[in-house]
Amino acid sequence: MTNPTAAVRDRALSLPSGELPAYVYDLAALREHAAHVRATLPPRVELYYAAKANPEPEILAALSPYVDGYEVASGGELAHVAKAVPGRPLAFGGPGKTPAEITAALERGVERFHVESEYELRMLAELARRIAPDSRVAVLPRFNLPVASGSLAASALAMGGRPTPFGLDPSEADAVVRLLTDGTSPHLELRGVHAHLASGLQAPEQLAVAESIVRWAVGLAERHGVRLSEVNVGGGMTVDYAAPEDRFDWVAYGEGLGELTSRHPDLTLRIEPGRAMTAYCGWYVTEVLDVKQSHGEEFAVVRGGTHHMRTPATKGHDQPCTVLAVEDWAHPWPRPAARRELVTLTGQLCTPKDVLARNVPAPGLRAGDRVAFSLAGAYAWNISHHDFLMHPRPGFHFLDGVHAESAAGEGAQG
Repeated sequence: MTNPTAAVRDRALSLPSGELPAYVYDLAALREHAAHVRATLPPRVELYYAAKANPEPEILAALSPYVDGYEVASGGELAHVAKAVPGRPLAFGGPGKTPAEITAALERGVERFHVESEYELRMLAELARRIAPDSRVAVLPRFNLPVASGSLAASALAMGGRPTPFGLDPSEADAVVRLLTDGTSPHLELRGVHAHLASGLQAPEQLAVAESIVRWAVGLAERHGVRLSEVNVGGGMTVDYAAPEDRFDWVAYGEGLGELTSRHPDLTLRIEPGRAMTAYCGWYVTEVLDVKQSHGEEFAVVRGGTHHMRTPATKGHDQPCTVLAVEDWAHPWPRPAARRELVTLTGQLCTPKDVLARNVPAPGLRAGDRVAFSLAGAYAWNISHHDFLMHPRPGFHFLDGVHAESAAGEGAQG
């Protein structure tokens, strides 16, 4: 869905002006989507949620019945997720792990480490010897694998298949396997291989990438005469902001992964979606403050902006949105209104880059109307530059179909 759900629309229109902007999350819609994703996956495919996409505790808890665990990528995420969903399996990934972060993860009994370099592997081995001497820590080296020419052409963001800071170069694979199997690292266990190569791929491209990762991992294991029990093929399922009605085909993807696991009966596959799990359950709701013309174009200035929702500026897209008309106008002066068919929606920041959506079909848009920006459930508030110009922070509302919870935080104000 891209238009607000009924529950979100009701909340968006009922909030006082001074409590906008606000993030409004439909947890019932999130649970329905997560249940659908879970149902499409075959038995030997595990689903981990990449917490970086949206780490709100209510989001993490709502996903808990449908995921096998959570992927975290920093010591801060580790502590946060462990508190929000205690007792759930965690996988620790991401480049540049510090000794303090690895120590905290070992002390918490993290299930798996996605190791990004030989240096990190040696550091983990030494810290595991000191901190968890009676355990064997599961390791999945992350490799930046080569892919067929053009196979990542549709990717919105590539982390592999080309020079990047992510993962190990494939030329280091043999040395790393030896370090994990020749007795050099007795407190570490080579559990499998991890490779997250790209984001923004449709199901056929994702399946092709998954097949190439599994093929490479199996070849590595055969070459060294070792057994791998897991292959993590990453996340990156597409969310199309330009065509939000076009969804990732989870059914086709699940069927393809089922065929892949049938060819490798000893392997468990793992996927780590983030954006594709939560993007559709969140809306950024705000109010039009002013409508003005400039050199033949019309602009609507809304409360908030890209300091609350950074993705339109960083990805260069127009955030999908719905106008919610408000008839009340409490002021004695004329109500500013759009006179053209297309309006560009901007925020309150002192920069021309503070654009949420360009050329929105919104004839008659008026000051005082409300706008609900969809696909705001992932990589929105949590990656934004909150304190620029020191505007008030938005409120947070979590609707679950039975009762609603609000976390205004530092909140919006008039």
